[in-house]
Amino acid sequence: MRIDAHQHFWRLERNDYAWLTPELTELYKDFEPEDLLPLLNKHNIDGTVLVQAAPTEAETWFLLKLSEQYDCIKGVVGWVNFDDDNASKRIAECSKHPQLVGIRPMIQDIENVDWMLSPTVARTLHSLSQCQLVFDALVKPQHLKNLKRLVDQHPNLKVVINHGAKPNIRENELHQWRLDLKEFQDLPNVSCKLSGLVTEANSDWQAKDLFPYIDTIFDVFGEQRVLWGSDWPVSLLASSYTKWVDTVNLYLTHNNISKESVFGNNAMRIYNL
Repeated sequence: MRIDAHQHFWRLERNDYAWLTPELTELYKDFEPEDLLPLLNKHNIDGTVLVQAAPTEAETWFLLKLSEQYDCIKGVVGWVNFDDDNASKRIAECSKHPQLVGIRPMIQDIENVDWMLSPTVARTLHSLSQCQLVFDALVKPQHLKNLKRLVDQHPNLKVVINHGAKPNIRENELHQWRLDLKEFQDLPNVSCKLSGLVTEANSDWQAKDLFPYIDTIFDVFGEQRVLWGSDWPVSLLASSYTKWVDTVNLYLTHNNISKESVFGNNAMRIYNL
């Protein structure tokens, strides 16, 4: 199967998307499964991993409900309040739903970079591991050192780094990001999504601007631990769905990397779809 391992839906009337403001004119509208289905069909993509876009448990159940209605949604990465004393109980309850495959705190929006190392978060991560759920790590380059400590503390936790940890492609910041990412090279429980890079680049980006960063992702994680995702519709700020598919296809072909793995098999295995 071909899988888009990272995409979103939202309804503005739900009103829990603090980051989604009218200034984001391209995104400030509803995005529903019917909007994505033509793109999936065009590119022969069989299913998706639907990822939370709001830090509420209501968002998790909204997405799970959609997964019951649309066969194309193969798994859901939801949200639970990691700081709640009842977080472990909430995770256990959510995990009873067969479509829930992971949980994602919105770490990039948390001011305290050490938040992920707190004892409360550690207990919650232990619960994720017990429930065989993936920890989707929405981090930026400044979080990578702490993320490595977190992974070392939870060797049985399956971790997927979102968007390559959002390197600063606009400013050509490559060196330190590469060094920090390489710390995960020998950790088989850590994978990385090849997604979200276009919105970290200049608006007039070309494939060659992204390739040094994609090179690094494959150098570190290899073709068995990289999952392709569209990050649609956020990606519309910088790219069409088709342009991103074509860019990755070009890279994989040029470097003789397995499209079956990157475009589907890895997501199916890692998320147990």
